[in-house]
Amino acid sequence: MTQVIRELPTFGLKSKQASDDGITDVERISARARELFRRELTALAARTPKSHELYDRAVRSMPLGVTSSFQAAKPYPIYLERGLGAEVWDVDGTRYIDFHNGFGSMAVGHAHPKVVAAIERAARTGTHFAVTTEASVLLAEELCRRFGLERVRFTNSGTESTMDAIRVARGVTGRDLVVKIEGSYHGHHDTVMFSVSPSLQLIKLADESGMSPPASRGIPASMAEHTVAVAYNDLVVVEELFSRRGHEIACFILEPVMMNIGIVRPAPGYLEGLRRLCTRYGIVLIFDEVKTGATIAAGGATERFGVQPDLVCLAKSIAGGIPAGAFGGRADLMDEIAEGIAQQGTFNGNPLAAAVGLATLTEVLTPDAYRHFDRIGTRLADGCAAAIAGSGIGAHVVDLGCKGCVSYRSEPLVDYRSFLQTDPDLFDASWAWMVNRGIFMTPGNEEQWTLSVQHDDAHIDRFVSVFADFCSAVAG
Repeated sequence: MTQVIRELPTFGLKSKQASDDGITDVERISARARELFRRELTALAARTPKSHELYDRAVRSMPLGVTSSFQAAKPYPIYLERGLGAEVWDVDGTRYIDFHNGFGSMAVGHAHPKVVAAIERAARTGTHFAVTTEASVLLAEELCRRFGLERVRFTNSGTESTMDAIRVARGVTGRDLVVKIEGSYHGHHDTVMFSVSPSLQLIKLADESGMSPPASRGIPASMAEHTVAVAYNDLVVVEELFSRRGHEIACFILEPVMMNIGIVRPAPGYLEGLRRLCTRYGIVLIFDEVKTGATIAAGGATERFGVQPDLVCLAKSIAGGIPAGAFGGRADLMDEIAEGIAQQGTFNGNPLAAAVGLATLTEVLTPDAYRHFDRIGTRLADGCAAAIAGSGIGAHVVDLGCKGCVSYRSEPLVDYRSFLQTDPDLFDASWAWMVNRGIFMTPGNEEQWTLSVQHDDAHIDRFVSVFADFCSAVAG
């Protein structure tokens, strides 16, 4: 059933005017946030000696001491030992309620009995053959059903999913140019590593030159010629670009709900307008639903907004915590894989991933699960909004399925440039405050919370209580 995103009321600072000492309310709150962050980091270091010890060991074998650069955090990462239900424990024995949930991959929660049973069955009958199994076929059918796909292929990550979808689009159209959204992340393959999280200075340079610098060393400068970034929620700039260069453009890839900067919902008519423009110019419309798929609705953004892209990219929560991804869409596009477009992978759709993915989508993320997400998500967002309203902090709350966030800007975000107006000091302080009080959160203001089917009212109310105390502390 298509649902409506509920954007909660926003609350700005009561006054931005300078007082007698020339300091504004915004500046006072930011200064308190910076001091609070310093104190909370000191407290975090004092209570996590084993994480510190493990970090000192890990940096000798892994860059930054982590398995992915996104996991790095100040003063060092918190290393986890185990998880059960909606909770996790770190190596120092501290228990947290988990709202991080594997960067949005664990909508099932930890060690869900049905997921554990699927893993055990697969382990006993064979976790890998590099041959298609019945479980893979059944999972493909379920993905097609949920997301309105005619064909699907499996991958092992979101990066692989977007990489393969773009290759199919280029192969079918015979065009090279890729259009993406300014400030969006679509994995770490070369084509999409442009305009990921640019500074204002880099944005200005891109505006002047028409090309963005790569977001990583090691990417050929010439790749910039094949990727163009445009602002989210702006159909005018898209139509202007298509009218000039439509004959060069293979695809337009975007997160239908932008989630590399908190959560930014599409403006009314935006996705529908992109659909019309892509159809008119023969450009493949790709929805990157790695984060939104199976989290904001059973069929992701495709279901929620009723707009069918040509290709959909999936990963994260579709497989209950097992590394797995997929992409799919129109048969006439996907069937070109049999006609010279390369898409392969030894572990694609292996029996373990297929078994867990199938259990996740058919036994755990059921209609009842989405009703549960709607109820507890509303409870969490309403509680946070009330705390913000009582404090005068410039922030707003977004509630969307099992995803949600607090962004430290009074008005809702509309694109990446509005995200640059958020207050990073407030986020840093809130993250350290919450983690030190048993609320495990993602270490970045561009991320979101993720609820699981195993969260209950007590977990939600604890989050709200801790967040309300933070608002009071930082407001002074």
